[in-house]
Amino acid sequence: MSPAIPTFGSGPRHPASGPTSLGQPPRALPPSAYLDQEVYEKEIEQLFHSSWVLVGHATEVESPGDYFTCEIAGQSLFVVRTPEDGLKAFYNVCQHRAHELLKDSGSVRAIVCPYHAWTYNLDGRLRKAPNQQRVPGFDADRICLTGIRLESLCGFLFVNLDETAPPLAEAYGDLEAQFRAYVPEGERLRRLRRVSLVENCNWKVSVENYSECYHCQVAHPAFTRGVVAAKSYRIEPQDHCLRHLAEAAPAEKAWYDRKSLGEAEGYSSWYLWPLSSIQVYPGGVVNLYRWIPEGTGRTRILRDWYFMDGEASDDQLAAADQDRETTVAEDVRIVESVQRGLASKGYRPGPLMVDPSGGVNSEHSLVALQIWWHEAMGRP
Repeated sequence: MSPAIPTFGSGPRHPASGPTSLGQPPRALPPSAYLDQEVYEKEIEQLFHSSWVLVGHATEVESPGDYFTCEIAGQSLFVVRTPEDGLKAFYNVCQHRAHELLKDSGSVRAIVCPYHAWTYNLDGRLRKAPNQQRVPGFDADRICLTGIRLESLCGFLFVNLDETAPPLAEAYGDLEAQFRAYVPEGERLRRLRRVSLVENCNWKVSVENYSECYHCQVAHPAFTRGVVAAKSYRIEPQDHCLRHLAEAAPAEKAWYDRKSLGEAEGYSSWYLWPLSSIQVYPGGVVNLYRWIPEGTGRTRILRDWYFMDGEASDDQLAAADQDRETTVAEDVRIVESVQRGLASKGYRPGPLMVDPSGGVNSEHSLVALQIWWHEAMGRP
């Protein structure tokens, strides 16, 4: 079944993108979309701070007091497990004088500010502040950390800074059912590897590179020989999700022994607009791909690798290392070159290779990204 090719609606779009009255193919976004500080600041408010963002997995916070911190476009957050209410997410800031509360990950009995020792219960309520009994009118019961919406899907944790945003289940189509077809018990996954790196490019450059495989056979020989059968690769837009599908590479060429991992024989990836992705490699090797924008020309990438019950052979773990040394390293060079090219006075945004039949050499997925971006940027 060929993927549907998205078409532009009546919403706002830049003249350089989208089909024209002459039937010409849509074009890449103009350089200003990637380089202008004003555009980036608008993205922070109208996109990053109002979308569901994948931040981790429930097995990272299994016991009361377990926590981890995360960041969304300059906003420091943390997720913690409480004894009574389960998982909660908060802005990582003391309500006294704005000092950050927690760093990295760990386990605590209470949340203690390292500045003045204001102490909060795990549910965010202020427990005590030094010398509070001598301050007229001080009411600890009225002070609480600012909470954030938190939802779980197959054990994966998502947060959204917008209290009015639609629920997670409405954002990404049949994601849960599709993921469980590959990994039925996602709640049992445990992270065994993390790759953290910086790409000196705009977040959209990195996302666009991730969201098409037109370049794969040219730029990623290891991936297209040892993981997937390149000619079978296709991408299907669904709601605000791009689903990538491919058959597995022949077993004799695979990076790792797939038989011991699980029933998932093919490759599937769900890019979740705007900053998250879940990938399932053949055999059920799961990884998260997360984009953390740090400016118009800088994006931090987190790549987390998960295995069922945290059990993996040395060969299977080596797959993550090989991915970092091949596909990830190759992508860094690509996206940083594109970022430099966007600043060239000689660049004129070219037509996207939108093949009505889809397939590995089509960039119809980039049209979907443009639609979603214009929707977000057109919000009042």
